[in-house]
Amino acid sequence: MSGGSVEGGSVERGLAVRAFRPEDRDALIALWTAGGLTVPWNDPVSDIALAMSRPNSTILVGTEDGRPVASVMVGYDGHRGWFYYLAVDAACRRRGHGRRMVEAAEAWLTEAGMPKAMLMVRDSNHAVLAFYERLGYARSDTIVMQKWLKTS
Repeated sequence: MSGGSVEGGSVERGLAVRAFRPEDRDALIALWTAGGLTVPWNDPVSDIALAMSRPNSTILVGTEDGRPVASVMVGYDGHRGWFYYLAVDAACRRRGHGRRMVEAAEAWLTEAGMPKAMLMVRDSNHAVLAFYERLGYARSDTIVMQKWLKTS
């Protein structure tokens, strides 16, 4: 089962939301880097390739005048939906674009049959925590554990 559809895209609040296109790659990596979302141990090129190679994940791109200014990577594991790389260009913030991208991700997950959306935010990122709380997200008592399966 694949996720939701945004093939034609939608325009709302000045932002057109559509599915990722290969020519978006460099602009999204620049957007993620500027927003502090990239870290040395995660390769965004590989993250994009993996997300786009699976039927249970995608990347949604928000554009203004055809230029990518927002993104969210969304997918599901068969049990819950997740999203990552929510980013809005600094010059385009405070216009509702972040909210619009979350709504698009939620719609994609809903169409895929997912009953719940999950995400991770660093404890120290108070502004982003407040943003998600305003959208109805609640903190969980769950501890996230990790183990690297691929070392290079």
